[in-house]
Amino acid sequence: MNANQTTEIAQTGTWRITQFIDSGDDETSDFNGFVFTFNSNGTVITNRGELSVSGTWSVNDSSNSSDDDDGSSDDVDFNLFFNVPETNDFEDLNDDWDLVSATNLKIELIDISGGNGGTDNLVFEKI
Repeated sequence: MNANQTTEIAQTGTWRITQFIDSGDDETSDFNGFVFTFNSNGTVITNRGELSVSGTWSVNDSSNSSDDDDGSSDDVDFNLFFNVPETNDFEDLNDDWDLVSATNLKIELIDISGGNGGTDNLVFEKI
């Protein structure tokens, strides 16, 4: 799966978080009811009722090794950024996630922290 294919998949339809594990803690329920829309202009909008949070997103082929991946050169990064205070739940999603897999129904992401070695998992499923 390359960056272009992943981008096309993400832009098709709306998504919800079905798993968010933050360094071993299941925080999926923090995002219950939120619907994510990944727009072609690089914005991501998430809504739950009248509450709306916006941010930016991108997908790119990572050609350099960094502390948060396994050093292979064919990684695809799924970048998320919500401009929110550190205390906001959406701040936990801000990262350059490594793509595990992407299908028309599910996008699986992982991040291995360089600091504490904790592993974060994020799964979006199409609604």
